[in-house]
Order: sequence, then C-alpha cells, then structure tokens
Amino acid sequence: MTATAGTPLQCVVVTPEKAVLDQTVDFVALPLYDGELGVLPGRAPLIGRLGYGELRIRHGAHTQRYYVDGGFAQVRSNVVTVLTPRAIKAEEIDQSAAEQALQAAHTMTTTPEAQEAQLKAQERARGQIRVAQRATGGDTLH
Repeated sequence: MTATAGTPLQCVVVTPEKAVLDQTVDFVALPLYDGELGVLPGRAPLIGRLGYGELRIRHGAHTQRYYVDGGFAQVRSNVVTVLTPRAIKAEEIDQSAAEQALQAAHTMTTTPEAQEAQLKAQERARGQIRVAQRATGGDTLH
C-alpha cells in the first residue's frame, strides 16, 4: 500500500492515567528504542518498542511534539496507537527541572543496578530537554 492524499491516519496516545491524544493526522514520527520511524497512511502493520524521546505529529503545516517515556506502538489499519507510561506536550516540559534531573543523574554510583538506573535517568532527562528545545527552536543538547 502507498500513502494517498486524503487518506486519514488516526493517532491515539494513551497513558495509564488518561487518553492524551486521539486525532486525525497526516504523519507520525515514533521514537522507537533503536531509531525513529515515520508513519504515513497506508503503512504496513507493525508493533514496536518505544524509547525515550520525541513523538511528532503533523497535521497540515502544524507539528505537535510530545516527550514519551518508552512503551509500545502499534500501527494497524491507518491507526497509530501509542501506549506509554508518560506523555508530555513539549510546551508543558519543565526544562529547568529536566536540567536538574540530568545534573543529579551524573553523580557517582557504585553498583551496576545504580549505574543502569542512572543511565536511564540521563536518557529521560536528555529526551525531555531535546523535545522542549526543538519546540522552542533551540537545538543544543548537554
């Protein structure tokens, strides 16, 4: 199948607390754990594991950005379903809090478990900072 003009693509984003988004869009970019995946109408079905990063949704000339905190995505019958523990609109990200979390995640650790948790905290903080900066036009990353 190929993308055709006028074919709707539905994007649904769900967290344990609420349905964050349910709207018709032209394009969705998913932050999979091993890279970004773009989805247009007519995309073959798939299930993928999400990483920490930016979910982009385009409708016409308007682009919405969200930070997602891992989870899973399914593409089926022109519906993109994102199941994630947390989804934050780019405009709602507290960039200073993310910067503080990144600084806190740079402290020395002694056990492998603590090091793994520290790396995940760094990835999350960097992902939030990146999404917030892209939404405001900045592109620097610490």
